[in-house]
Amino acid sequence: MFSEELKQYDWQATTDAIAAKTAADVERALRSRRPGIDDFMALISPAAAPYLEQMAARSRALTQKRFGKTISMYIPLYITNSCTNSCVYCGFNRHNKFARVILTPAQIKDECEAIRRLAPFENLLIVTGENPRAAGTDYIEEALKVCRPYFNSLTMEVMPLSAEDYERLTHAGLNGVVCFQETYNRENYKKYHPAGMKSDFEWRVNGFDRMGQAGVHKIGMGVLIGLEDWRTDVTMMARHLLYLRKKYWKTRYSVNFPRMRPSESGFQPNVVMSDRELAQLTFAFRIFDNDIDISVSTRERPSFRDNIATLGATSMSAGSKTEPGGYHTYPQALEQFAVSDERTPAEVARAIHAQGYEVVWKDWDKIFD
Repeated sequence: MFSEELKQYDWQATTDAIAAKTAADVERALRSRRPGIDDFMALISPAAAPYLEQMAARSRALTQKRFGKTISMYIPLYITNSCTNSCVYCGFNRHNKFARVILTPAQIKDECEAIRRLAPFENLLIVTGENPRAAGTDYIEEALKVCRPYFNSLTMEVMPLSAEDYERLTHAGLNGVVCFQETYNRENYKKYHPAGMKSDFEWRVNGFDRMGQAGVHKIGMGVLIGLEDWRTDVTMMARHLLYLRKKYWKTRYSVNFPRMRPSESGFQPNVVMSDRELAQLTFAFRIFDNDIDISVSTRERPSFRDNIATLGATSMSAGSKTEPGGYHTYPQALEQFAVSDERTPAEVARAIHAQGYEVVWKDWDKIFD
């Protein structure tokens, strides 16, 4: 399991190594045909800031070579905000006083139909809080079966499960799993996750191994930008990705770099990442891994999303509602976080087309199940 391999990487030593990178290291990384972790650290380091234009050009060329001039579209469907965790930064924190919602199968069906009326989405991301007793594997399985007739590709972002449960859900139509480690800083992890099943660092970080063991088609990774030093966190994630690619080589992978947004929790980010730094990270990841799917959500502003669409990103959400039942059933329920891009899917699609790119609503078909 990766938790054992992670122990060989010292957090502070990694932080210091990134800070020590020089312009010569960055230039060497840009010349490399197969950049490694050391090159990746150079590309995300402060020393790489003057090379942003060169990184952007290489990122764009590599992305177009691998993915063409396309952006794949997806939409999230939150089906419950019921949660037993106490994550200090999250609006779904169990101590926040608001009405908890667990959508019924009939309500989930109504949400699917509302999304289908909104735009021709075929890629659905099902999102839940973490409440294994009230909304566990049985509930998730039923939700997948309800959604499957409406969408060709189903991904979920739920509590980490056992390998057996992941495999079981693949038979109910599951194509992919997204899980945010939040932070790889083992020492401080408990500070942000003081109670609930999410407080178990090993169980969460090893969930990606269990996905691989279950044969999940696509695994999504991410850290929450704002908790710890972002450069160190994403380096740990890059190491994790290398480990997964070697061990579960049949699986596709994606990454996302969500910056903290306002939520009911009132938690203020410890670290603020600028737009230029987020762009730098996107370019660095594309140069490091040419095949990775890089997703950008509606957390980001329209102008940033429009620009990054041609420079390294490959998938985007649009029209997102981050409250359970937000498309039809409970439009005023508590949202997990505030979105920044409130454009309709059609408006986002037009902005992408205006830059000479094609919008892909579907990249998976039931025939491949």
